[in-house]
Amino acid sequence: PYSRAGTPEPAAELLPWPSEVDASDPGGWTRARCRSSANDEAATSLAGVSLFRASASDLSAKVDLGEALASSTGGKTLLVLGTHAADFNMIEVAQRARAFWPQLQAKGVVRCLMVINSQAGSCLKLAELLDLPAEFELLSDETGEAGRRFGVSRGFRPDDENLSPELKLFVVGIGLGPPWGTLAAVLPGFWGNPGGKRAWVEAALKQGQQAGRSAGPLPPILELGADGLILSNRFDDFPVLGGWGLRPFELATLRLQNLAGIQFQHYDALKPTDNRCLTQLGGCAVVDSGGEPLFLWVDKGLCDVPDFDKLLAVL
Repeated sequence: PYSRAGTPEPAAELLPWPSEVDASDPGGWTRARCRSSANDEAATSLAGVSLFRASASDLSAKVDLGEALASSTGGKTLLVLGTHAADFNMIEVAQRARAFWPQLQAKGVVRCLMVINSQAGSCLKLAELLDLPAEFELLSDETGEAGRRFGVSRGFRPDDENLSPELKLFVVGIGLGPPWGTLAAVLPGFWGNPGGKRAWVEAALKQGQQAGRSAGPLPPILELGADGLILSNRFDDFPVLGGWGLRPFELATLRLQNLAGIQFQHYDALKPTDNRCLTQLGGCAVVDSGGEPLFLWVDKGLCDVPDFDKLLAVL
């Protein structure tokens, strides 16, 4: 779904909805909500996919995703089809969902189903590390079947058994192989965005800092009061560009905090059990009370996760 502004994208299995293209995105890259034959009707594509809840009290309960989406009693449902628990995209989309949860509730979202491509214990560990809301229903999908049914990208050369999963992941991670969305998602984390919004970034930095995580060798980014409120942010003093909505290196610093404090330190507890999930990307949907999709998304690379400000705008 990417194209240079004004340059048509070759036809692919995932097509943009032109009305959603935003030509003001950093670097001229455009993004649209995506649809495919698999995910255009989220409830239908996930019919019969039944996953175990990742719950400390009951690991035997199952949720049928198709049924849950087709009858979202009382309001809208947010479905996050995540990657594995140690993955950049899974961590970041969970952080965004956590920060935006009150706003999502104000827009009528009453349920959050979060599918994680890891065993139940790994799902619970990630929820603990990120202090996810108790209302989030974590679902363990060790094989990644739900995402594939929805239509997510399986990554670079998923059926090539001659290449190791680690090599496939590396190719996508440095932006040199399809689905080609990594650089467009990663680079703005370094160069910033004058019109960007950083509230969720600060919320995630704060949660990580309070949990004892740091961005590698960097000092704490936020000054917190005794009550936990943010008093100042080191990026406020960034030369010339401190007034930007999202300052250069601000989002990249959060991603470094995630890498050092979660992925490196807790990989063994979070890693997937199915190698297909090393390279499989994620997706997201919001459906109304009758199961009709209001927002659909599939990741197109590393760090390419849904923009929740844009998600809120369509609810």
